[in-house]
Formats: sequence, C-alpha cells, structure tokens
Amino acid sequence: MKNEKFMMQLLKNPALYPSDELLHQVMGDSFEVFSELRELLTISHFTFNYEWNYYKDGKSWLCKVVNKKKTIFWLSVWEFSFKTGFYFTEKHRTGINDLNIDDEIKKDFNEGKPIGKLLPLAITVTNRDQIKDILKITDYKFKNLN
Repeated sequence: MKNEKFMMQLLKNPALYPSDELLHQVMGDSFEVFSELRELLTISHFTFNYEWNYYKDGKSWLCKVVNKKKTIFWLSVWEFSFKTGFYFTEKHRTGINDLNIDDEIKKDFNEGKPIGKLLPLAITVTNRDQIKDILKITDYKFKNLN
C-alpha cells in the first residue's frame, strides 16, 4: 500500500452522488471490504442509517453513520482504502483501551490530538481483518451514546 501521507481522498465531485456503482469504481478491492462492513452492521442488532453528504469545507463526500440522530462514525473514501472516524470524550478513554482491539488503534487514539473536547479514533481500512475491530468500537459507541 502507498504511504498514507500521499493517499488522496476521493469523491471530490459534488455532482456525483456516491452510489454503489461509483463506490465500486473508485474503491477497487476496498469496496468489497466496505460492502462486508456495511452488511455486517445492517444484519446486526444495530439500526443505522448511512447519510452521504457533500461537505463544502472539505470539498468531498462523507458518509455519516447514524443511529436515530446520534452519529456513530464518519466514513471517507481514499485511494486503496476507506477511513472510519469515531469521536469520544475523555470519559470513554478507559473503555476504548479495555476493548480487545488492535494495539496500534489504541496507541493512535491515546496519542491523538483532541478536537475541542472530543478524542478522535480513526482507522484506515485496507483489509477485512480490520472489520472485527470496527465492529467492537461501533458496539462500544452504540452502548455509550449518552
């Protein structure tokens, strides 16, 4: 995989809604991982909606994965991958660190710079092995929405 610093974010055209056909075209092999994640989230106990919106400030399409009106995570499409972005507060730091997820995710989470009072947890997804960690973090977020 290319160095992440040089990966480009895709879906920059505001006129092209990110349909499955377009996503498959631009994501290549990552589309199958994305589809598997979406399917697993759909058949689980979660009741999520996927809201694609074009954001002028970032000049790209982002997907907001929500439960009712609460955002669970954000998803963006990049060359060779897609990224999930979760946001937590300080009170959730211990809970994230207690999850049985990849240590590199925890390290990045603990070393990340806060955005106001929110702590970002981002995962660059390049293979299906990462889905299990995303599902664990999603489950934690879902159970701790308040």
